[in-house]
Amino acid sequence: MLLGATGLVAAAIGLYSIEAKDSYVEASSHREAPMIANDPLADNTDLYAFRSPDDTNTVTIIANYVPLQLPQGGPNYASFGENIRYEIHIENDGTAGDDITYRFTFSKVNQDPTTFFNIRLGQQNLITTYTAEKSINAGPFTTIVSNGTVPPPNIGPRSISDPTVGLGAANYDALMTSAIVNATGGGNEVVYCGPADDPFFVDLGGIFDLGQTRAGNNPLDGVGVKNIHSIALKIPIATLQKNGQPVSAAANILDSDYIIGVWASASRQQVRTLNANGTETYSGNWIQVSRLGMPLTNEAVIPIGDKDRWNALTPYTEDPAMEDYFCNPELGLYMDASLFGNAVPALSALRIQRNSLQSFDFGNTHDGLWPIRATNGGAGTALDTNLFGNYLLRQGKPRSVDLLPIFYTGVPNLAPYQLATGKNGNPLAVGKPFINNFLPTFGDMLRLNMAVPVTPRNHPQFSSLGIVQCAVLGLTDPAYNQNASLQWIPNMDGFPNGRRLEDDVTRIELQAVSGVALAAIGLWYDDFVSGNPVTPDLLGVLGYTTGVEQNDTTFRPNFPYVQAPWEGYANHSGQ
Repeated sequence: MLLGATGLVAAAIGLYSIEAKDSYVEASSHREAPMIANDPLADNTDLYAFRSPDDTNTVTIIANYVPLQLPQGGPNYASFGENIRYEIHIENDGTAGDDITYRFTFSKVNQDPTTFFNIRLGQQNLITTYTAEKSINAGPFTTIVSNGTVPPPNIGPRSISDPTVGLGAANYDALMTSAIVNATGGGNEVVYCGPADDPFFVDLGGIFDLGQTRAGNNPLDGVGVKNIHSIALKIPIATLQKNGQPVSAAANILDSDYIIGVWASASRQQVRTLNANGTETYSGNWIQVSRLGMPLTNEAVIPIGDKDRWNALTPYTEDPAMEDYFCNPELGLYMDASLFGNAVPALSALRIQRNSLQSFDFGNTHDGLWPIRATNGGAGTALDTNLFGNYLLRQGKPRSVDLLPIFYTGVPNLAPYQLATGKNGNPLAVGKPFINNFLPTFGDMLRLNMAVPVTPRNHPQFSSLGIVQCAVLGLTDPAYNQNASLQWIPNMDGFPNGRRLEDDVTRIELQAVSGVALAAIGLWYDDFVSGNPVTPDLLGVLGYTTGVEQNDTTFRPNFPYVQAPWEGYANHSGQ
């Protein structure tokens, strides 16, 4: 994470609460707001957007739902929900509003309602199919996939592969492969909807015990050996690009015309009626109950009093009052020894600049770079008061200059948002470009510059630290730090420039709250006076880890890239 609707809807959401009766889930961090915690089938868990590593003329978007499913959670295994609209939204021209929307709805039927088994004698219950629709520029929805197949839960070998009592599939991989379809309608999308391993990784138990991460002390992946349901789309870049241009037409690897914003949502109808015969019916307007753009926003940035309201908003209707949660982040309190930092020993390596360059204080409620606004000291940069300075420079809101744009606008390829390489000690000077995913829609979206080349997964410098590692290389590696010219640096395609499955977003975001983005552009840590800016404080932030740095299984080299769901027969404990 580095540099570089309305009250009516909220009120309607307040009337709506539902407990999903046909899922089996375990509490997880994905339950990021009180209301959506009661409706796991509609709960966004994670969103990914990246250039496909094996098909680089395309972008893959993966929206995951239904958190932390225990693989053995029968007899009614977790699944996509009926009476829910799952949507993936694309913004590509900087004008607020979807330019492309993909909508998925799911249906279920039973082949043998006389048994409690999900699969028996070649027949399957709760067979799930879907319809995928697409809208362009808020126009009517047209169907691009009809009767798409969702693979069954990965119950066990008898259910999946036995030719006499089960489905007789060669293996679960064969079921996943057979569920991949090509969409109609001219967009040339490839689609997979179904169960998968949860690709997120984090020590949930430690993080939520007041920041007690336990690197070196038996850290545990709280989402290990658990499943989710994925909606995966592989889409040609020319389909996503605002003018229909392929990536080969990009002017350079940071071309602003190739930036997209992506977010996902789930909506339900406003009224649920429980009938006396055990059925239920739905009516009324469709109401958004969950959304997701940047990872961990609602979990770790928005406080509990606003979480349900945040889920009801969209990136086009954000509440400006919530911007202060980014400008004075709660996590910043625990990375400041003058506040509560000493009470959270596991975060002791993460310390914010309180006296950067002996001039700038980025501690919560302090002024950060605000002092330069009075004289328009950022003239000629993104901080120019005639450009974005009035948005980025706010008194008493120090992180308006880094965290706010990372989450709410993306980062432009303008000074000061360039690497300190070539700046000769002046953080406001022009430096080495390394990110450009600025899209002038002021709201939480996952932003991706599709022109940035892919870092091969077998590249020796591929890193789960994404743009953080890109910055390190651009500042310290002789292959990249000899001049301020634009050049490809490994991991330029990493989070927060989109999000790859491998990216350790928890670690990156904690480092960003601790000021690593500020350091990258030349606002060094307090222990720097002169000489080498790679000081103990900077090394401490870069070396910080939660102890869980990768997924508990591999990723597929080909679409849909997420791995097969864990098998219920082989996993009775969920770990």
